[in-house]
Amino acid sequence: MATKSLNGSHYRFQLTIKDLLIGPRTTAGNQEIVFRDRMRYTYSTLFERINRLGSALTNLGVRQGDTVAVFDYDSHRYLEAYFAVPMMGAVLFTVNWRLSPDQIEYTMNHSQADVALVHADFLPLLATIRNGLRSLKKIVLIKDTDELPESDVRYDTEYEQMLAASEPDFCFPDLDENTKATTFYTTGTTGLPKGVFFTHRQLVIHSMSVCIAVSCHDTPLRFSTSDVYMPITPMFHVHAWGFPYIATMMGIKQVYPGKYEPEMLLKLVLTEKVTISHCVPTILQMLVASPAVKKFDLSRWKVVIGGARLPKGLAKAALDMGIQVMAGYGMSETCPVMSIATLKPSMKDLDNEQKSDIVIKTGVPIPLVDIRIADPEGNFLPADGASTGEIVVRAPWLTHGYFRDPERTGELWRGGWLHTGDVAYMDTEGYLQITDRLKDVIKTGGEWISSLDLENAISMHEAVLEAAAIGVPDPKWGERPVLFVSLKPPFRGDGVTEDVLKGFMRQCAAQGRIPKYGIPDRCIIISDIPKTSVGKIDKKLIRATYAKNQLSS
Repeated sequence: MATKSLNGSHYRFQLTIKDLLIGPRTTAGNQEIVFRDRMRYTYSTLFERINRLGSALTNLGVRQGDTVAVFDYDSHRYLEAYFAVPMMGAVLFTVNWRLSPDQIEYTMNHSQADVALVHADFLPLLATIRNGLRSLKKIVLIKDTDELPESDVRYDTEYEQMLAASEPDFCFPDLDENTKATTFYTTGTTGLPKGVFFTHRQLVIHSMSVCIAVSCHDTPLRFSTSDVYMPITPMFHVHAWGFPYIATMMGIKQVYPGKYEPEMLLKLVLTEKVTISHCVPTILQMLVASPAVKKFDLSRWKVVIGGARLPKGLAKAALDMGIQVMAGYGMSETCPVMSIATLKPSMKDLDNEQKSDIVIKTGVPIPLVDIRIADPEGNFLPADGASTGEIVVRAPWLTHGYFRDPERTGELWRGGWLHTGDVAYMDTEGYLQITDRLKDVIKTGGEWISSLDLENAISMHEAVLEAAAIGVPDPKWGERPVLFVSLKPPFRGDGVTEDVLKGFMRQCAAQGRIPKYGIPDRCIIISDIPKTSVGKIDKKLIRATYAKNQLSS
């Protein structure tokens, strides 16, 4: 909130989150914010509720530097917290409630969370760890109905009652742009979750750069003030890729779906005329594979895919339905967006088969992102479409390190570049293409096989819903590839066997789409591909399960 009178001399402008609201305060007062089929209000009300939340949390005892944790689905309340908490000078901790209770307890204690805003659905979860939470002082209940689950967790106040009793005209302080604004935790293949944090300056510059990347280029995915935005990436996950900040800064209509339910998601897309979303491939696959979806016109819908590689089969299916889809790339440590598979103007008239080869690429770096490909010795490789190495990156918004973890911070920032752990090449058009994670590359007989290439190839079989490729130990070759495949419902029990899928992969090898030594030894058909807490394919679990089954067989 701006000061109420002219005073002082030269003003040294700081890039802070509250300044993202300057534009929409003037231009978008009557624009809508929608929560499921339960709540609908204007931006003017949003600004008032942000003020009330700042006032309410202050009355609750929150001070600059304190940490406010949020357990909620994607909602208007989460959007309010995205702004009010960091604008106070406090730290917004977006809790991944899909983690195990032990991991959640660890992250709450490690982040030193002082206050928690908790949706009623998560009270039973909180009850299992409440006695172990050392720093938590206050709990604010969030509820959508008056029916509460059984729980012995005591809360201090209820969100809507708290806002109603607070001041609608709260004066947020002027902050240094390097003030810590947000934190969350990312899980890896080993060790405890790692705390990632970002400053006001980093979030503002990221928002502006992504806005330029998605709004200024003349592509089918162009994001404009006439769009209607709905996230289908959890708001606890890397600020929902930063899009709630961008959408609010642009002053566009926003729709928040709450708990992800396919029927509700589709209903909101249709009734609220949603035109732009972002999600992991599994969410889009779930929608595209539904027979009910084919009855509706989704040709206005644009979807950015991230979190895992966008398979060509899924991209082609979406494009054939009229959904404009393209991949984006980033990590928790990068805030997250670094590149988007933008179609260049000369590519707009390509057919869907040709477009699908481009939109599944890792993409073109967005403004202010310096991406290089480095060999194991740290030498930069040419952008020739062939030279493969690790992606290293610099940008103004990359996390400075892991919270209270100097050892892993040093590993992340070796040589002054952030090391992603992703293996890729860059072509002469400037498109980045990840070929694998360093830990997922399959090494067989001295050759490297991209697990992503194998997954992409099998995705083109009409019966395949999802796939995951891993390397398994082999006494002769070191490792050999094995594919785990789930089938679309119409093809389950319909004669699609392991031999059929291996035959398809042999055809892919004959066509030059994968190397001959990349033909998997096994194509194991399973009902569902295991996922992580943020919807990515969980290869760690797949490897462990395969190893356990081999030992027991």
